[in-house]
Amino acid sequence: MRLSIARISAALAVVACQGASSSSSSAQSGAQRLETTTSVDASRRTAITQAVARVAPSVVTVQTQAVEQVPADVFEQFFGGRSGQRSVAGLGSGFIVREDGAILTNAHVVAGATRISVALKDGTSYPARLVGIDEANDLAVLKINAKNLAVAPLGSSSDLMIGEWAIAIGNPYGFILANTEPSVTVGVVSGTGRNLAAQSEGSGVYVDMIQTDASINPGNSGGPLVNAVGEVIGVNSSIFSPSGGSVGIGFAIPINRARRVAEDLLAHGVVRHPWVGFQPQLSRSSSPSSPTATGSTSGVVVGSVVPGSPADRAGIRAGDVIVRSQNRTLHNPYDWYAELLELRVGQSDSIVVKRGGREIPVSVSVADLPDVNAPRVTVLREIELITLTPAIRAQYQIQSPRGALVNRVSDRVQQQIGLQSGDVIVQMNRTPIANAEAVNRILTTYGRGGIRMYFERGGQIYATEFSLQ
Repeated sequence: MRLSIARISAALAVVACQGASSSSSSAQSGAQRLETTTSVDASRRTAITQAVARVAPSVVTVQTQAVEQVPADVFEQFFGGRSGQRSVAGLGSGFIVREDGAILTNAHVVAGATRISVALKDGTSYPARLVGIDEANDLAVLKINAKNLAVAPLGSSSDLMIGEWAIAIGNPYGFILANTEPSVTVGVVSGTGRNLAAQSEGSGVYVDMIQTDASINPGNSGGPLVNAVGEVIGVNSSIFSPSGGSVGIGFAIPINRARRVAEDLLAHGVVRHPWVGFQPQLSRSSSPSSPTATGSTSGVVVGSVVPGSPADRAGIRAGDVIVRSQNRTLHNPYDWYAELLELRVGQSDSIVVKRGGREIPVSVSVADLPDVNAPRVTVLREIELITLTPAIRAQYQIQSPRGALVNRVSDRVQQQIGLQSGDVIVQMNRTPIANAEAVNRILTTYGRGGIRMYFERGGQIYATEFSLQ
């Protein structure tokens, strides 16, 4: 260390002497250095640096505070105490979508928060209110009282190319770096339309996601995934990792879907979940790796049609095979779940039905989700559940490590929701299900805003959507 300091000091002395000997040559060399620096700066500018410069001003840090119940300590229990409360801080990212202070982030970033604040890139902090939340899509919209803010340019997620640049911008690990400047990680678009239903403990279900190897770390959630021209193509949401850190498998919600959800939340405070009224046939024959019941290697077999639903009015029948919806070719029920995320209530869906060897074009209206009687469902009068145990798993050869086994279900709920006896509820919205009581709690908390329920049947994971009233 002493040697290094001495060398630096000597170099400074030499520079000082040279400067004193010739002020004119110093001025000339200064001009040359400026010219050189300018050219170096220009040569270092790339599509990535320009994209970051375009989007970074709109990226914000989201700080939350929540209150959770904790067990009482031993001393408190001695005097009859049962439990206590503690304040828990959370951090995430988001980005501004309107100059009047509308901000898009992940639902899991703000879930359960009693207080939310937002810090801009320059460190200015504002209290934020929650405009609306969509647990099923893991998206939320916040609002701060500010004007003329930098807005993130939104691109399109419908024409992504595998291998094109992908830039994740956010605030990993919050303020551990002691400033509010967003961090940047770079990779590529590794895949699109990813439908994942991992069987390992703690893993979630993700439908129609963008996969990227740009590092997404804790705190990046809710930040933008950006292309090389500085347009937001996705909302960073989750990672697949055995260790909790980034291993190069991250997922982002496509911006086309996020834009639709944000528009609904800003306009109505809730998201209108699309519904057409048929349930896919959920069996091993409709799994992604197996042919359908008709012998075809692609398509979604219609298992049942709700009487009076848009599908019923359009003439769709049980046993039909849906092979295409708008521009999406359907191979399995996962593709249909993904297509539902792109549909808009009030519009029409152009689908192609295969029936008896013929392909029939059908136009079906897209309606709001039907309501299910909340009091009866929440007290489980129509769905009887049993917490999954190792013995039950072994008896029924269930793959999921945790969940709630459907022991009995009414005909009405079976028809409207699609659950059957023997199904195992493994996730509701973004929350993995650990026991039967968790189902009741989530229905009570989020049921009116819409529920996306994932369940195991025949070793495969499927999904259904409904809302309560």
